Amino acid sequence: MSENIRQQMKEEAFQQKFNQVKPKPPLLKNIIWAFVVGGFICTIGQFVLDYFLSLGMGKKEAAGSATAVMVFLGSFFTGLGIYDELGKRAGAGSIVPITGFANSIVAPAMEFKREGYIFGVGAKMFVIAGPVLVYGMVTAFIVGLVYWLRQ
Repeated sequence: MSENIRQQMKEEAFQQKFNQVKPKPPLLKNIIWAFVVGGFICTIGQFVLDYFLSLGMGKKEAAGSATAVMVFLGSFFTGLGIYDELGKRAGAGSIVPITGFANSIVAPAMEFKREGYIFGVGAKMFVIAGPVLVYGMVTAFIVGLVYWLRQ
């Protein structure tokens, strides 16, 4: 047998043994946590939206204000270290709402806080979320351009 075939057989044997002993994730528990936490975050967002609507704001203004409040809360709790702990338990339940986007912007910045506020926090803030923002802006520009050209 050639050396490559022996190496491949060893890797396959190792992978089979590894699959037998690796712990199985508690799938149902993880799904329930994601559902409960994501639902709780969305419920808070709905309360904030209803509050702004009760102040007499229009639907668009209230939605924008509620989004800003939820982004602030996500950033604030990330800065305190609470949102990351929540994310460890809730997984996608904490990532999918808009607060998860705020967390993805603030978390890298918090890692580089010791390098200073300008070169650490300011420079690293958009490391993860930057490509998302660029994609969103470019897509919005293209859609707007197509819409403008069709008129």
